[in-house]
Amino acid sequence: MKLYAIAALIFFSTSALAQEAEKPKDETLKKAGNIATQPVRDIGLDKDEIPPVLLKAVENPYATPASRTCKGLKGSLGELNAVLGEDFTVGAKANENRTGKIAEAVGKTIVNSLIPFRGLVREISGAAPQERRLQAAVTAGIARRGYLRGMAANKGCKIIS
Repeated sequence: MKLYAIAALIFFSTSALAQEAEKPKDETLKKAGNIATQPVRDIGLDKDEIPPVLLKAVENPYATPASRTCKGLKGSLGELNAVLGEDFTVGAKANENRTGKIAEAVGKTIVNSLIPFRGLVREISGAAPQERRLQAAVTAGIARRGYLRGMAANKGCKIIS
């Protein structure tokens, strides 16, 4: 009975996520899928791979790009945006759906409570160190994107996103 209740809560939490109106459906379904598969990642069976563009950024986020033309800089920024998501834009309104955030938090809490000693399991399985490497790569990618945007702005390139 307890497992049925947990499954029902996960279903209703992911259903609430699906009702998040301000975000595209593919983003919401991706979030729901990530929540549901978190235990598999926690025990190290499914690891998030670090995209090559972020691995390159980790090596040296401030390396001179191969092409310093506006077209080359836009291409490099496009590669980073593809894995990091769109960059901040001036004047953009914050778009937060409180119901969606609460549903996501409930879903994560329920799923993450399925594994006892989750933190220890994540360290032993290698999931926690892999997540730290991924976060470091994302940080390097964000630094790289800022560097490239600065170069583009200095050249007078028109960068939309």
